[in-house]
Amino acid sequence: MSSSKPEEEEKEAPCMNGEVATEDDSSSGEVGVDEAEGEREFAAAMAQLAPEGVRALHARVEAEWGPVLQSACQTAAVRALWARTVRDPAAAVLAGERYLRGLHEKMRRDVRAGAREVHGVMIAVRTLWFDARIEAAVDALGGEPQVVILGAGMDARAYRLNCLKECTVFELDFPELLEMKSDLLHEAMSSANHQKLTLMAKSLIGVPSNIQDGDWVTKLQSCGYVPERNTIWVLEGIIYYLHHADAMQVLETIAASRSSACTVLLADFMNKNATSLSPAMYHFYHDNPELLLPSIGFSKVTLSQIGDPQAHFGLLNHPDNLFDKLRRLPRSMEKNPEDGTPCCRLYFVEASASPDDQIMCPLDHYLE
Repeated sequence: MSSSKPEEEEKEAPCMNGEVATEDDSSSGEVGVDEAEGEREFAAAMAQLAPEGVRALHARVEAEWGPVLQSACQTAAVRALWARTVRDPAAAVLAGERYLRGLHEKMRRDVRAGAREVHGVMIAVRTLWFDARIEAAVDALGGEPQVVILGAGMDARAYRLNCLKECTVFELDFPELLEMKSDLLHEAMSSANHQKLTLMAKSLIGVPSNIQDGDWVTKLQSCGYVPERNTIWVLEGIIYYLHHADAMQVLETIAASRSSACTVLLADFMNKNATSLSPAMYHFYHDNPELLLPSIGFSKVTLSQIGDPQAHFGLLNHPDNLFDKLRRLPRSMEKNPEDGTPCCRLYFVEASASPDDQIMCPLDHYLE
């Protein structure tokens, strides 16, 4: 993640899709990045947008939504066009033509140029990391844990992760986003030509709320969330949009839930330099989340960077890829000694806590 990306990429900063693509004369080292395959995936994604109702709804998104809400569509576009690794049958419908076309052009340009990182690869890795850790947490906790996705955006895990078959999934986000998401899926599935979606989760409950408001937990409980049940909290691509006080309120609220049941937190954090990619959009950061979380009540914390064994997925094999370069530098180093650019890092963090720190949460054994 370099802050020296071209000016036209700046508007993509909220989704962090545009800042990793760099070009050189060598061939791409990423698994499955092939222009012909990319064209097929793009054509398949565009076919999902044929229903007139879907197009009309996306016209409203483009006209009425601001950049934060639209970033949810950017993320869905990545999942749709990285279909070779991310299996998300709803992604194209939730992304819309604008973001599918924009990302497709950038990916095609990167592949032709032999880029070391192709646009969207970071979001693809992030998606796969969260998928894998959710599955591991569900398996470790056993029973029927709740899954709460804060800032759910255009997430469709309840429709694609089989591990959620015994889980109640809560999606919390702005009311207008959840309504639009529901309308898009309804319009798409009403079309005779659209692939039908099957709910994989035991149940899916939308919670219209802004997590910057103080009553979001009350609204969550009113929708059926039970504090006494083991819970997996998913904060993907959300915490750094919040101001410091709001972000800490969310994290401390989740940590406090350990008093009633085992709590698992899955989140991604930016370091300070990464927020400079779009200062107007990104606010909260922490250079050492593995130290922050124990200070507010989590007993076990593990941290990964993109390219680590648990955050690679065969997508970053070019020997000169930016993420491996960052991993080789001490995390305390603020600038890359090769070119002087800021070291912008994204951390994937999993943490657990339980009512009694002497009685380990089942996931703690997994995290050791």
